[in-house]
Amino acid sequence: MNTTPSTAAPKVAAHVIGVDVGTGSARAGLFDLDGRMLAVAKRDISIFREPGAMVEQSSTEIWDVVCTVVREVVLAAGVDPVSVVGLGFDATCSLVVLGEGGMPLAVGSSEDPGRDIIVWMDHRAVAQAERINTLGHDVLKYVGGRISPEMETPKLLWLKENRPQVFAAAWQFFDLADFLTWRASGSLARSTCTVTCKWTFLAHERRWDPSYFHKIGLGELAEENFSRIGTDVADPGTPLGNGLTKAAAEAMGLKPGTAVAAGMIDAHAGGIGTVGIGGRPETNLAYVFGTSSCTMTSTFGPVFVPGVWGPYYSAMVPGMWLNEGGQSAAGAAIDHLLSFHPASAEAAARAAERRIPVPVVLADAAAEKAGDMSEVVRLASGLHVVPEFLGNRAPFADPQARAVIAGLGMERDFDSLVALYVAGLCGIGYGLRQIIEVQANAGANVDRVVISGGAGQHDLVRQVLADACGKPVVAPSSEEPVLLGSAILGAMAAGAFANALDAMASLSNSAGVHTPAGGAVSEIHAKRYKAFTDLQNACRAMRDF
Repeated sequence: MNTTPSTAAPKVAAHVIGVDVGTGSARAGLFDLDGRMLAVAKRDISIFREPGAMVEQSSTEIWDVVCTVVREVVLAAGVDPVSVVGLGFDATCSLVVLGEGGMPLAVGSSEDPGRDIIVWMDHRAVAQAERINTLGHDVLKYVGGRISPEMETPKLLWLKENRPQVFAAAWQFFDLADFLTWRASGSLARSTCTVTCKWTFLAHERRWDPSYFHKIGLGELAEENFSRIGTDVADPGTPLGNGLTKAAAEAMGLKPGTAVAAGMIDAHAGGIGTVGIGGRPETNLAYVFGTSSCTMTSTFGPVFVPGVWGPYYSAMVPGMWLNEGGQSAAGAAIDHLLSFHPASAEAAARAAERRIPVPVVLADAAAEKAGDMSEVVRLASGLHVVPEFLGNRAPFADPQARAVIAGLGMERDFDSLVALYVAGLCGIGYGLRQIIEVQANAGANVDRVVISGGAGQHDLVRQVLADACGKPVVAPSSEEPVLLGSAILGAMAAGAFANALDAMASLSNSAGVHTPAGGAVSEIHAKRYKAFTDLQNACRAMRDF
């Protein structure tokens, strides 16, 4: 027997960090390789709004905030920065415009170069999107038949037509997630997720289609061999460059060379963090319920669904096709709806006293009043909401659609605000049901909905959505599935897992299931869903007069 004492250094636990840049904040989560989140850090980011549905942000500010939250999360977790082996990023599908040397360029009339991001929800390019759809092209088959003003080529066309000097001076046009990986690693590689879902890259053929860009009026991008929008496209989780650059590592408080993964759009990171539950991603619909909502369905073969984006190859789960729908306003629609009501100030005061969001105050009040979570639908009797304040993302791909509120009386009390909240939440659920039904009719069936996102964390929200859409709603065990999804990418880049499927199966678990109610409650929702679609149709018919 060898009794010589070991002189080997003790094994250091490995950790990964997921960074999520949403619409209003940037967050970092530090995880161990069992999927446990040890700490989270968050900082708000600025949003600049202008007339004409223009919404802008600053890439300089966002990068500084990202570095700050990474430093803070390592400190909060109390781990050695050397133990961090991988870093993954996700972000909104916003357009970053940089000039030579990475200098920011002003994208709007403020002429402030610090405002160099056209945010995903910005609708300045509605006319350009409509023109592209009228022209038509084969690539549109992979965006549900119609391109959205939330995607990047309409925004690029708007820049060329309205700010030609900025378009000409641009050195790189980045999706925000790709900007972050460039700042971190120095690599100009784009993610398959970003360019396939939002830029018309044909991932199943690994190419751009030059004829599309020539047809819509962006032919110079093709003539430049796409050097400004991405010639190197990497699957999410692929290690980029030589890892963190010295400058990025110093700014983040990490070691140079730490693996940096090709990133994802924020909603898709939530998909990576959830659809692996049960080991069969093809049976799960990922529903990311935040400011907006996103629905993501994975299939083994391409399924073309009118009005639903995709199918996109390997944009989320490697080797599978993705159909992506959602609602342009979800949590934001609820907030906007509630702001109209005379009792909104009372609700805000209650929320401030309890230090919780207003919708949580209302969800708690509804659950207490009804006694049973499925029975809350009765509180909204006669009150109906189609919450399409920012248009219909899916299944109609109609940015001109608008919200409908029917059955509103003159009540001013808190209980009537609770009823309005329930009606709005049901409307969100019926929009989800509509997407599920359209996809199922096209051949993309799902058995359950796996929910993530800050607006979907309350048990009452999950139950009402299950009742309204008619599918079980699964709650993931992770408190932060979007951050977990980004961290999974970092773990893949560091070589901790062989592939995304192994990582998803290992790290994604269920914390519970909300089953749709049957009987009388189911019948109520069926009638309310019929009213929802009738109101949609009526609003569409009366739009022009």
